[in-house]
Amino acid sequence: MGQNTEERRPTLSPADDGTTPDPRRWRILAVLLVAIFMSLVGVSIINVVLPSIQRGLDASDSELQWVLTGYALTFGVVLVAAGRAGDILGRGPLFIAGVALFTLSSIAGGLAPDPLSLNIARVLQGLGSGLLNPQAVGMIQQYFRGPERGRAYGALGSVIGVSVAIGPVIGGLIVQLAGDAQGWRWTFLVNVPVGIAAIVLALRWLPRPLRNPRERGGRSVVRELDPVGAVLLGLAVLALLLPFVERSLGPGGWLVLPVAVVLLGVWLWWERRYRDRGHAPMVDLALFRVRSFTTGTLIAGLYFMGVTSVWVLVALYVQNGLGRSALEAGLIGMPAAVLSAFTANWSGRRVSRHGRRIVVAGICSAIVGLGLSIAVVQLVDAGRVSVWWMLLTLAFVGGAQGLVITPNQTITLGEVPLEYAGSAGGVLQTGQRIGTAMGLGVITAVAFAVLDGNGWPLAVTAGFATTAALLLVTLVVAVVDARRGTAGEVRS
Repeated sequence: MGQNTEERRPTLSPADDGTTPDPRRWRILAVLLVAIFMSLVGVSIINVVLPSIQRGLDASDSELQWVLTGYALTFGVVLVAAGRAGDILGRGPLFIAGVALFTLSSIAGGLAPDPLSLNIARVLQGLGSGLLNPQAVGMIQQYFRGPERGRAYGALGSVIGVSVAIGPVIGGLIVQLAGDAQGWRWTFLVNVPVGIAAIVLALRWLPRPLRNPRERGGRSVVRELDPVGAVLLGLAVLALLLPFVERSLGPGGWLVLPVAVVLLGVWLWWERRYRDRGHAPMVDLALFRVRSFTTGTLIAGLYFMGVTSVWVLVALYVQNGLGRSALEAGLIGMPAAVLSAFTANWSGRRVSRHGRRIVVAGICSAIVGLGLSIAVVQLVDAGRVSVWWMLLTLAFVGGAQGLVITPNQTITLGEVPLEYAGSAGGVLQTGQRIGTAMGLGVITAVAFAVLDGNGWPLAVTAGFATTAALLLVTLVVAVVDARRGTAGEVRS
């Protein structure tokens, strides 16, 4: 990159110039969707089987916390570096490596004899998921253009909706059939046949050669990977996530946040210096001068900060507050996920025409759904309605998922140069992971603070109200951007 990089904004890659699209693109997408389905089912299952894991392995609360924490940390830390590595080395090999690692660690998790072994397996699962996810985004950017790219992201959103919904149901059903003490093991092992199928299809269908050339313009691959930048950003994300996902650190854990800010500042300095010395940085900071990318990343982080906690609160309320089973907790979100799959596909086909206005509509739907869900919780407490009314109210939140995530991702990455598609996708997903961690930490803390002495109805109401407040902030950002006009256009 030249010295004047800061003076320009990234332009579209020649791969986006309207030439004939790759005829294999839909088969490639099918491979990606199989792997994404596996990774997300493997994650969403965990939410309803944690009590079973604790009883089956006699795990302490701290050890159980790391079942979630280990995955979240490694997943969030490696996303950008893995995306950049795919841009340079080839997305195919890293995608296959990520699927293989996720599959093998699922076997290790299912056979874990003790909590430590299980937590190591979860760390490796997070690493595998962090490797494969940005490659999937990068390949969609690479092989799809114009309205077809929106359709591809719509298909991705539909798979996300179905997998997130079916995971808790499968988890609850497996525990019910296989027994409370050992049923959780099969929630890991269920990933294995899907992972094997994804690897076989990838080896058969992904274009050859899988790897990119070892040298580019006289620069070594190692230097192009920007290892110093990768380490600095990884440490910054780790320091930012840690106090939110690891509550056992106590109040002292929040002292890590200033360290995260310092590390992020050092990373920014290094990326500018690395570029000015003539090298390709891990993330082209000029990307953040593209309004669609910056605004979209902000919207994603804020939205995930709020909505992700809804499903955790619902699971806790249904099981702990109402004494229902894990299967019932999973089923109550099923219509929401089915509607999410439908709206993701619908919005993906229309984002090129309506742009960010679809995102605005989705956020409004989520806020309406939260308000109606609060009303149901209060009426259930008064003995006037059944909790199953939440099947309807949560459907508004589920529909919002597809209306927000799919078009926002399409718009956010629409002007990203192809050579940075993986790392830009990693930045977007890292923003989502940071938002998720912060939201879970803050919103569940609010709920548990209210729970002490007040009961579950008021606790869930407080959690939903906090989520709605975050979504109102997200709505303001989306409305301002939509009113500017050009953010609603998706480049072909």
